[in-house]
Amino acid sequence: MLTRRHFIHRSAAGLALPAIWQAAPGRDTFYIGVIADSHVIDPYYKGPESNPEDSESIFKTSERLASARDALNALRPSLDMVFLVGDYFHDYPSTDLEFYFKNTTRIDRAKELTDGFRMPVHVGFGNHDYAVPQVSREMSHELFRRKLGVTPYYAIDHRGWKFIHLNNFLGATWQVDHAKYRKQQGSLGEEQLTWLDAQLAERKPTMVFIHYPLSLVEPTEVADLGLHTLLKRHASTVQRVISGHWHRWVDVGTEYGPKHLVIGATRYDADAYLVVEIDTKTATHRPLNLDLVEWNTHFSKPYLSIAQR
Repeated sequence: MLTRRHFIHRSAAGLALPAIWQAAPGRDTFYIGVIADSHVIDPYYKGPESNPEDSESIFKTSERLASARDALNALRPSLDMVFLVGDYFHDYPSTDLEFYFKNTTRIDRAKELTDGFRMPVHVGFGNHDYAVPQVSREMSHELFRRKLGVTPYYAIDHRGWKFIHLNNFLGATWQVDHAKYRKQQGSLGEEQLTWLDAQLAERKPTMVFIHYPLSLVEPTEVADLGLHTLLKRHASTVQRVISGHWHRWVDVGTEYGPKHLVIGATRYDADAYLVVEIDTKTATHRPLNLDLVEWNTHFSKPYLSIAQR
């Protein structure tokens, strides 16, 4: 069993020590990290946000993502990979595509921060990674492709498991000229739904990442095809769905078939990350730090060693 020593929370001087996890890695297990809503900005950012807490937090997003990165880098045994569930950066400083290749912007800053992880970081799209209607979805996709090497949705196959980044901004609810246009609601579109059905039909144990919590995603989109339908159809394959967007920790339970968890945002708390143990022999997984989460808030408690807890 993995033992852990989490980093001591910030002292009065504002310092933090990295976590050290010590255990002999089991050949049947590996570990992943999950973070969300980093909201990285740049010097072109112009506020304020909609409330004082958001305005205060936005200027600390880079340091908090860096702190979370340092803690995850220090874990032993090390993580195989990290998944970032959208809102990688915060909005767009320009509607001109060439601006992003002539200037260093929040996209470059976010990439620099995640390039500092010692393991691969797989990024998904959040609503602030788009700027519809001012910036077309196609332009956002081109920027992600050319600057980050990221496609709008994709799957990672690793040690018998599948990890899927879905994109709930590709359907009719995010299409400006569509009768269903309503950005508060997510949708995937028929092409992505058909692709997802084929991915899940492989019956590998799967973890799904999607920015909007499932209650904000259209249940059905084309005839009887929709994300909720697919998750229930493949409930024995999908081990867990993890979302962001709400910036707080919410255990949704199994209302949509598989277990569904909404995680906190590094924007507000550098401790807001999830560490998951994956067992390849039993095809099961175990979140390791949910007992430290302050539910329905932005925050997690300081991480301590098992001996101290």
